[in-house]
Amino acid sequence: MKKDISGKEDLKLLVDSFYEKVKANALLGNVFDEVMQVHWETHLPKMVTFWEFILFQTGTYNGKPFPPHLHVNEKVKLTKMHFDSWMQLFSETVAEHFEGPNAGLIQQKANNIQQVWSFKINGINESKNKEKESYAG
Repeated sequence: MKKDISGKEDLKLLVDSFYEKVKANALLGNVFDEVMQVHWETHLPKMVTFWEFILFQTGTYNGKPFPPHLHVNEKVKLTKMHFDSWMQLFSETVAEHFEGPNAGLIQQKANNIQQVWSFKINGINESKNKEKESYAG
């Protein structure tokens, strides 16, 4: 039987395992490595702290996670497929390692983030497309 997510060490396992999948993913790996040029040694601990804050309302995370995604979207148009792939990998990783109330809760919170961010980025991209069309027309 798998255990539930109970603290920072569990979140570290989740984050490290998840981002190994992200790096190997044909769609997402390029975005993280080539476009964002993620410095993994600083990014991974920040993500552990982020999820600790999201799941347990503790930790020292005080960042603004959405603006960097806007910056990435300026370089490469993020689509629903990017967010869906992210969510699929996240859910798979949680299910591989954990089960229980916190495992379900972190997936629910990740799904909420995925839905909202996908909606926002899609709206931004649609507005930009309309703006380009109005200049071209």
